[in-house]
Amino acid sequence: MSNVNKVILIGRLGADPEMRYTADGTPVATFRMATTETRKGKDGAKVEQTEWHRVVAWRKLGEISAEYLKKGRLVYVEGRIQSREYEGRDGIKRKAFEIVASTMKMLSGPPSTGDERRSGVITQEHGDEDFVHEPADDDDIPL
Repeated sequence: MSNVNKVILIGRLGADPEMRYTADGTPVATFRMATTETRKGKDGAKVEQTEWHRVVAWRKLGEISAEYLKKGRLVYVEGRIQSREYEGRDGIKRKAFEIVASTMKMLSGPPSTGDERRSGVITQEHGDEDFVHEPADDDDIPL
């Protein structure tokens, strides 16, 4: 049996995507995305638990993400989990986990707009995202 590394998320953006370019000019967008699970607590009250995910989108998918995604927008993202190590500003080595997006679908506008129009799925071919990229600042990684 072969290995599988696949993630599917539906959630809302915590901030507008940040667009950057590698030294050779390759576009890369990063954004934070929240997924929230709702369940009943022991006392029967509704309990919400939110998880934050850092998403990286390369090339055309990154350009489209940076252009059309905005804070609060509901988005479907498909990709793979990637880990990397970096040294923080305080000199301590850390490990970060991020989702390298291969498919993205905009499901709605921000919650306040009432815009529930759907658009097409945007897919990036596997192998397109294989780059060595700059480590994120401590501020880029949600707690």
